[in-house]
Amino acid sequence: MRTRWILFFGAAMLAGALGGTLLAPAPAGAVAREIIELQTGVTELIQGQQAMQTEITQNAAVQRTLIEQSLDAVNKLNASMSAVQKNTQDLSAASGARLDTMGTQVQGLSDNVADLQARLGKLDQKLTDIQNTLQNVDSKLASPAPTAMPSGPGPSTGPGPGAGAAAASAMPPASADVLYSNGLRDINGKHYDLATQEFQDYLKYYGDTDLASNAQFYLGEIAYSQNQFQQALDAYNKVVDNYPKSFKTASARMRKGFCLAELGQKTAAIRELRAVVRQYPGTDEAKRSSAKLRELGVAAG
Repeated sequence: MRTRWILFFGAAMLAGALGGTLLAPAPAGAVAREIIELQTGVTELIQGQQAMQTEITQNAAVQRTLIEQSLDAVNKLNASMSAVQKNTQDLSAASGARLDTMGTQVQGLSDNVADLQARLGKLDQKLTDIQNTLQNVDSKLASPAPTAMPSGPGPSTGPGPGAGAAAASAMPPASADVLYSNGLRDINGKHYDLATQEFQDYLKYYGDTDLASNAQFYLGEIAYSQNQFQQALDAYNKVVDNYPKSFKTASARMRKGFCLAELGQKTAAIRELRAVVRQYPGTDEAKRSSAKLRELGVAAG
């Protein structure tokens, strides 16, 4: 279209010049020069238009190449993003499985620290008790031995033969600290039968102490590690019901969700795990519960 206008304009100028030449008297040489100049101008216009068209064509080719390169870069970026997304999903699934294994170890370490802090607060009292015990032993050793009672008939005034056994059965097998420490040692060493007995004794004789909820929780951990999920669920329920203010409550509720999932009670498991995410945000239990929910194919919210 632009070329047509240029040619039209050049033809109009040429026609005007010819008309002016015909109408106005002028020397033949002058007319010839004007025609030649006019033809030269038209030729220059056409050449300029061709050069401009060539430049436009070249620019269009360059722009088309740039667009193609940009599209290729976008396609490569999309492919890279898809690969990153897939790797992220695979990593999330794999880390969810590893998190459960590592969580028990981390939980055990944090429990040991908390237990150590609790015992440090009672260390002075325990040292005093040990000193008193040693003093009592020393005083008994220093006292003279009792004289033997003469044999012979007569009414017996001492305790019956079963009294000593009854008194021994009422005594705890060890102190609270010894029982609890032995239980931790045996559960970490995977001596589950010994650890179970020690934590059960702890609950029997020291059920009202600060660490009673921990002992109950570890009974659940022992059952869970042996795939006894119903027994573990019962133990975790006791932590939640009997020790609602314990710092083990979040861990017990998370483990409840895990047990319910293993027992095929998916709806109850999802409800329990979502409650942990909602009530304990930002905690390790909430993160592990979210990973388990993703493993079950549902959202955490």
